[in-house]
Amino acid sequence: MIGRFISLEGGEGAGKSTQVRALAMALEARGIVVVITREPGGSDGAEAIRALLMQGDVARWSPQAETLLFAAARADHVERTIRPALDAGRWVLTDRYVDSTRAYQGIGGVDDDAILALHRFGSGGLMPDRTFLLGLPVEQGVARATARDGAAADRFAARGEGFHLAVAQGFERIARDDRDRVRLIDASRPAAHVTADIMAGLADLLP
Repeated sequence: MIGRFISLEGGEGAGKSTQVRALAMALEARGIVVVITREPGGSDGAEAIRALLMQGDVARWSPQAETLLFAAARADHVERTIRPALDAGRWVLTDRYVDSTRAYQGIGGVDDDAILALHRFGSGGLMPDRTFLLGLPVEQGVARATARDGAAADRFAARGEGFHLAVAQGFERIARDDRDRVRLIDASRPAAHVTADIMAGLADLLP
């Protein structure tokens, strides 16, 4: 079986983690071996960097420093988890990947070409076979995330609505610029409908 690499992207509260799990179940029902992972994280080294990135004051790191830390975490994630799974013929489902860096740190002034250059250097430029962008009105996503996390919100979720609106616009730009890879999914509907749309968007990749 050919390994496939699928990423789910979107703003806070879009339901990425829920859909990764649901998608894994749907694929496993078809006999596909699935590896679920996340960013930042997904390997021992990347999880250590995740703690640095997600905890602490909102202003703990500049966008440039965040970009470098995300690139380092991703390099380890790709080397230790993603590539070995793909080489073994497994499907890798990740909750966030490089497009999140492009959206979140890009609005902080980090050039998209610089982010992609770091990605080529650290992770060999590995891109997903398919990316699903879960679209949700910003206010709805923020409300979901607040209800979920409360006072335990991470450095990114804790930022203001203006920040999250800019992130959403960054994701939309990525989707417009890479229509072959990125599929936009309406995440405001019931979870089962979202999963069905994702599976439909994978039809050409399924064995």
